[in-house]
Parts: sequence; C-alpha cells; structure tokens
Amino acid sequence: MSTSVLFEHPLSEKMRTWLRIEFLINQLDETTPINKTINALIFFRLIDELLDIFERGDIRTQLLQELERQKQKLLMWADIPGVDLKIIDRINNKLKIQSEQLMNSPRMGQQLREDDLIGIIRQRLNIPGGCCSFDLPGLHIWLHFLQETRNTQVQAWLETLSPVHKTLSMILDLIRQGGTFRTQTSLNGFYQNNAVGADLLRLQIEMKDFIYPKISGYKSRYSIRFVPLDKKHNIIPLKFDFQIACC
Repeated sequence: MSTSVLFEHPLSEKMRTWLRIEFLINQLDETTPINKTINALIFFRLIDELLDIFERGDIRTQLLQELERQKQKLLMWADIPGVDLKIIDRINNKLKIQSEQLMNSPRMGQQLREDDLIGIIRQRLNIPGGCCSFDLPGLHIWLHFLQETRNTQVQAWLETLSPVHKTLSMILDLIRQGGTFRTQTSLNGFYQNNAVGADLLRLQIEMKDFIYPKISGYKSRYSIRFVPLDKKHNIIPLKFDFQIACC
C-alpha cells in the first residue's frame, strides 16, 4: 500500500477542464462492464457530465493548440547537446498523428448526443428517482439485454471518446513529466511560491500525517494551507515537509 497521496491542482482554466475530463473518462472505464442498475446510472451520469463540459467551450481547439505548443518545446529540446534525437522524433511523430486524428474526428460528444437511449436518460437524471423503470422503460429493457450486447454498445460509445481521450492522455503525460518533485517546508501549515509558466501543481503528502492541502492559485503564483483531517484531534506541525512539482 502506498504511504503517500498525490494531489493535483490546476493553475489555468484549460488545465482545470482537462483534469475534469480525465477524471470523468477514467471513471467511465471503472463502471464497465455494466451488469447492475447502479453501474448503468453512474455510467450515464458520467456521460451527461462529460457532454456538459464539451458544450462549454472549444476544447478541441485548446487541445490542438497544446499539441502544437508541445511540438515547439520538443524543437527547443532538440537543440540541447546530448539530447537523444530519436526520442524527440518519436514523440514528435506521435504528437503529429494525434493532432491529425483529433482534427479529423467528429465534434466532441456529437455521436453521444445523438444517441436515442442516452438522450432520454439525460432528461431524467436531475429528477430525484427519475430513472425508475416506469420513468425509463427503455433503460429497463436495455438492462435485460444479453451482457455481450450491452458490452458491444458501451464499447461503441466509449470509442467515440477515443480521440479526445488519447490526445488528453498524451498531453497530460508530457506536462506531468515536465515537473520535478522537490522537498519544501511549510511553516505553521502555510506555504506559497511562484510558478511562472506552469499549468499544474503536483503535491505528495505522507498519509501518516493525516493532513491534506487547500490550494489556491492561478497562473504565476499559488499558496497552500495544510489542514488536519480531524480538526479536533490532529494538529499541524510547526514545520511540515512535502514534495511538490510545478509542471
């Protein structure tokens, strides 16, 4: 069992959106196979939240711009003596392929929005108990299909998210790898610093301390206040070491 917990905090609005999309898509994978009503309701609620995020902004353009930004960073790395150019070329080719796939894919979430079953379920999700069998007989009978039939349909739905999922995974991997963890010390449970050019903060905290971070920050500056999990019995040490990376 891990002895530390990783926390991530966005320093830009685009990163905030990307982390939420990643979080939702990862949960979608955890709900399958759909063999119970509760799994189905969680799955469709996650789909609904994803579609809401997709409708709030031009996420595809943001991702394409980020792919281009990562290409430019690779070009800068290529000029540094001793860098393995084969690795640079391999990553650059992957970025190029992913950019082409994303550009040629349909509008994000369009196929899911047009699906009849998903459409009728989304209309009932915000109604307390609104997904009962008498409210959604279509869902009720779908849950009685053969498991193999449901699996095939669910896989087809998830496949429509593949372009954004693969692109986002590649971008976030590169951003996360761009930050190095360093040990820092908070005084009286507080720490602040600059993070010029960073989009993401990553913190590692030991579980034994029963402490979690409350982070506020945007663009170039951030602050962290450490809070005891049990405010009645735990206290914050005068000095507290933790690991942090600005990515």
